[in-house]
Order: sequence, then C-alpha cells, then structure tokens
Amino acid sequence: MKIVPYSTAGSELWDALVENSRNGLFQHRRAYMDYHADRFADCSAVAFDDKGRAVAALPAHADGDTVCSHRGLSFGGWLLTGRVDASMMLRIWNEAADYYRAQGFRRLYYRPVPHIFHRYPAEEDLYALFRAGGRLEATLASSVIELRAPSGFDSNARRALARAVKTGLECVESIDYEAYWAILGEVLAKRHGATPVHSLDEIRMLAGRFPANIRLFLVCEQGTPVAGTVLYISGHTAHCQYIASDERGCTTGALALLFDNLRRRCAADGLAYLDLGTSNENGGRFLNEGLIRQKAGFGARAVAFNSYTIDF
Repeated sequence: MKIVPYSTAGSELWDALVENSRNGLFQHRRAYMDYHADRFADCSAVAFDDKGRAVAALPAHADGDTVCSHRGLSFGGWLLTGRVDASMMLRIWNEAADYYRAQGFRRLYYRPVPHIFHRYPAEEDLYALFRAGGRLEATLASSVIELRAPSGFDSNARRALARAVKTGLECVESIDYEAYWAILGEVLAKRHGATPVHSLDEIRMLAGRFPANIRLFLVCEQGTPVAGTVLYISGHTAHCQYIASDERGCTTGALALLFDNLRRRCAADGLAYLDLGTSNENGGRFLNEGLIRQKAGFGARAVAFNSYTIDF
C-alpha cells in the first residue's frame, strides 16, 4: 500500500474514486469540498494498492496536531472502492497512521459515513478502527424515516397535517433561496443565537454546481413561504440539511405537510431513507427531547452518527 497526499492536480482522479466508491457522497467531490478551502488546511490522502490503483480516499483537514475527517463536511471517513476488503483496510489504516505520524500529527478525529448513505456495505473502516484502538468520542441520534416501509404519523402529526391542509398550505420545490434564508436566519437567530453554516451566496453557488443533489422545498401560504428545508440527496438517502418554520408555519402545521410531501416524493424517486437530522448538543450528551419526539411523530427513528478519536 502507498498513501499519497491529495493535490489539486489529482482532482479528476479524486472525483472518479468518489464516484466509484461504495460510500462517497456528492459533498466529497472537490467542487463541493473546495468551496471553503480557505477555512481548512487540507490534508486529504489517497491510498494506492500494490498495482498502483487508487482504492480509497480520506477527506481530511489539519487542526493543530490532529487530522480531522472532516469537520467542514457532513461526514468524512475513508471512501472505499470495491477492491477494499477488511484485510486491505487494515493495511491502509496502518500505512495511513505511519504517513500522518511522519507529518507530525498525533491523533485522528474520525467521522465515518453512516450506513444509510452507503450504496453498498462499506464498514471495513470501522473494523480497522476497532483493531487500532479507536475510542468513541460522540454519538448523535439522527431521526430517519425508512421510506420503503414508513411508520405512520402519530396523532399529533396527523392533526397538524389536517390543519395545514385545511389552511390551504402547499409544498413546492423552489429555487428561491433568498426567501427561505430570510426565514432560516430569523429562526436560528431567535432560537439559537446562530446563523446558517452556509451563506446565501454559498448555498446558491453549491445548488448551481449540484442541482440534482441540493434541492429546496418550501411550504407556502398563498405563495408566501412559511417553512421549508434544503435536501441533500446522496445515493438512496435524502438528508434535511436545514429545517425551519416561522411562527405562522408553526401554528398551521407546516412541517407536517412538508414531511408528508417529502416522504411521498422521495419514495416515488426510489430513495430508501429520509433523514430529518440530529437533535443533540455537546457530542450527544444532551438530547433535545421535544425535538426528537416531534420527529418521531413523523415516523422517524434513530440512526447513530458516531465520531471517534485515535492516537497515532
């Protein structure tokens, strides 16, 4: 095995590996990763087998003496082609540890791609992590709807849906990110004292680069948005990157209409999972019980999103 640092000259090889991997997401393509290249010191790597074939890639950045995979993305972890079995993964892991140690790094913060995003089983990295002494650092509970056999709405969600229908709300796909970012920004500022991770210009740019993967859905009352979400679609899973509802949306059951509509749309498109996102803070040590109960009311149940650390 040979570990080679990523360079911009190898962007086509990188993207081809992501495309052919079992667990790569569109966010791992360089056109997505590099939009915030100025915020992260990239230290991504590619693994080549003994025949010189690129077989795995690690999206990563440096944070002091720590390699992080990758805090600027939803998930990182080794992206694995079909050539990588558990035995090869052990060799990749050992070679990568030697490589990063030689660069002066002391530890790895590791965020693997959860199984619901895999196109084909790809957890050889978790086995190698266990063998190398990896430690569980955080567990977030993400609320996921199984679209092939979805659970029904509970009584609260059904009443909210009926209220939204009676009010005359409509769920539509849109490109009006400006209108939604106004709602999202207000909700985040009021409830969390925060701002969206992506600026309006950034989300517009990324949606333009990946129109099939980044899609905006709004719930509108007489044409005026009151709630919505941005869907990140990778493989057979749709992930709600942002969910927000203004005060009018909250009183009219807008989110129930949104998720009822998305369940149907995503299932019709052949997707397997609709991920409504996590409800945690402090690495999972705090659970927003009201929020996760609301998501459970829409038929979602927990999938663990784990993060690990390991010393080199």
